[in-house]
Amino acid sequence: MKPTEPGLERSLSLPLLTLYGLGNILGAGIYVLIGKVVASAGVFTPWSFLLASLVAGMTAFSYAELSARYPLSAGEAVYLQSGFGLRLLSSGAGVLIVFAGIVSAAAIARGFVGYFLQFWIVPPALLITLLVAALGALAIWGIAESALLAALFTLIEVSGLLLVAWVAFPDSASLGSSFAAMMSPAEFVHWDGILLGGILAFYAYIGFEDMVNVAEEVREPERNLPIAILAALAISTLLYMVIALVAVSGPSLEALSSAEAPLALIYEHATGSAPVAISLIALAAVINGALIQIIMASRVCYGMARQGWIPAVLGKVNSRTRTPVTATLVISATVLLMALLLPVESLARVTSLLLLVVFALVNLALLKIQRKPAQSYTGFSVPGWIPLGGFLSSSALLAYQTLAFLR
Repeated sequence: MKPTEPGLERSLSLPLLTLYGLGNILGAGIYVLIGKVVASAGVFTPWSFLLASLVAGMTAFSYAELSARYPLSAGEAVYLQSGFGLRLLSSGAGVLIVFAGIVSAAAIARGFVGYFLQFWIVPPALLITLLVAALGALAIWGIAESALLAALFTLIEVSGLLLVAWVAFPDSASLGSSFAAMMSPAEFVHWDGILLGGILAFYAYIGFEDMVNVAEEVREPERNLPIAILAALAISTLLYMVIALVAVSGPSLEALSSAEAPLALIYEHATGSAPVAISLIALAAVINGALIQIIMASRVCYGMARQGWIPAVLGKVNSRTRTPVTATLVISATVLLMALLLPVESLARVTSLLLLVVFALVNLALLKIQRKPAQSYTGFSVPGWIPLGGFLSSSALLAYQTLAFLR
């Protein structure tokens, strides 16, 4: 970087970073995909979420250590370069992360349509276009402004999930019946559904890895990034397990699995009232998730451009907004194209597939980094079995998803 060129602004505190990550995790899945998980796993849906949380959790701990070791944008690419020293692999992983962010934002934009149509009938293509354009403009405006808005939306998201849990949490009899069904011996067809549901539920945990890509905009990143990553994942896991229990104890599983706005259906079933409140909250949730994905993907492009791995124009930072404008425009345009062309479930599965590849490589990179001689690192660290478990679980889920695609 030339001395005269502006850099990114360090304006994200620990609370703001935690809300940023939590908002991305929540907005990226539960409001859109809970019905799809139910379609695969049925009454065993909580097991799918538990499986996904275990896979995501081990990898999150690996990210926590790596983010403290290397607090840089384009985190995954930097981690792989440090572990393997292979530029092609590092830049390829960075491209995968960018593409996964684009696909994820497109999936969330498609999910936005289902909730918006609860209020007004608007051509979906027009609605998606206006949404992505507005989010791109906000991402260009500034990271502090974007993060503050994301934090506000995150608080709204959490309130929405708590509202659903409050009005729809089953009574003791229904809860006991659900637990009995979940604990009953499962035939292979059920385990197959649990695993397929786990792959979809895994998408609902995506978001913690995006936090490392704003490292150069975080205050005290070596300390704050690991804390924020683990806190965001723990809070989201608790909320997801509660919502999964509510989902399998509420409306018919068949109705829920086909619902375009699944949490709205749960709320309506529980209260007998029009789901106005939860639909409005869901709109905020999906907007938040898409915004953060656009920010993340543009920062990965920025970081890779600064490393000289992709065209330098994508690493240019506007002197007034202190944001990578060109990268954000390119990402927003690609998100729009994907959102207009592909259905939400396909987008979610593709995102999970891409990120499982990256997660496996990142865990392996940490294993190699930890075993390098003469390491003077004294910051946050995890035992070696954590990245090993993250590598094996990510690889296993990746293999199973690949086989599922080939059926």
